[in-house]
Amino acid sequence: MARELADLPFARYLTPFEGEPAREGDYDCVHVEDRQLEHPTGEYVRFEQSAFSSLTITRGSFRYGRFDDVWLRAVAFVGTELADTSWQDAEFVEGALSGVDARGAVLRRVRFEGCKFDSVNFRGAKLREVSFVDCVLRHTDFGEAELNTVSFPGSTLTDLALNKTRMRKVDLRGATRIGVAEGLDGLRGATITPLQLMDLAPSFASALGITVADEP
Repeated sequence: MARELADLPFARYLTPFEGEPAREGDYDCVHVEDRQLEHPTGEYVRFEQSAFSSLTITRGSFRYGRFDDVWLRAVAFVGTELADTSWQDAEFVEGALSGVDARGAVLRRVRFEGCKFDSVNFRGAKLREVSFVDCVLRHTDFGEAELNTVSFPGSTLTDLALNKTRMRKVDLRGATRIGVAEGLDGLRGATITPLQLMDLAPSFASALGITVADEP
């Protein structure tokens, strides 16, 4: 994983990006940095072998955008629409997503590290070979999403929504906390530790209508 911009295999080919992403824009080997973008409109945009750093994007729309072989560091998406976007071979380091709509997005070979997710909508999204490392996920909605080969080492997950979520090869054993607000059956297909099972026991009992009480 590239910790610094210079570590990227395409770093020497990057050119500074000026202006704002345009609808249906096609960009290769650009570096977008140190910017505050308000209400950018970049539907159907495509970025390939590009980098984003020290960037805040507020109330933008990149619906149907495609991001291939991209690197993001210290990038914040606030109230931004990423619905139906495609992310492949992407690295997202020390970033934040708050109030983001990513329903229907497709993520393949994506790594998040040290990122914060707050009220992010992944409903109907497809995640394959995705890792969340040392991340915080709060009020994240994976309803009707497909998670395949996804892991959460060192991450904290609270108030997850897993209604009709489909999991396969999902490894939750490295998560430091797991809290499910709704859709406990969406955990089917995941692997957890015995200790995590004990932590989830009250939620399972509540979902099944079981009362747990001491003997009279």
